[in-house]
Amino acid sequence: MARAYSYDLGQKVIQAIDLDGWKKSEAAEIFQISRNTIDLWLKRRQETGDYRPLSSRPHFSKGKITDWQAFQEFAQRHGDKTQAQMALLWGEPISPRTISRGLKKIGFTRKKKTTDIKKEMRKKELSSKLN
Repeated sequence: MARAYSYDLGQKVIQAIDLDGWKKSEAAEIFQISRNTIDLWLKRRQETGDYRPLSSRPHFSKGKITDWQAFQEFAQRHGDKTQAQMALLWGEPISPRTISRGLKKIGFTRKKKTTDIKKEMRKKELSSKLN
């Protein structure tokens, strides 16, 4: 993917057009950029007040679960239900995926700890081989 032009270059181009009175096509030729890029910069400046490119990073929200103590108690009470059922029981509209992320964050799991079972089985196997 192509890199964006630097902010300094955009500043020089816009300054040449606004203050020095250059034509867009003249500035495009001298700075070796497309005229369409200049048009986009000017349009963005008109809409937002600046020609800086918009961020392409995802904007994360704070999250729907804010009271983690209440959520942990909720998970203990309704741990036998599916995540979709838990999402319906939660006080506000929330998705099952958000419930899943919340359960993971508090360390809640319904799985058995298989490592403990394997350790016990190994101990029994070793003791039976020794006898």
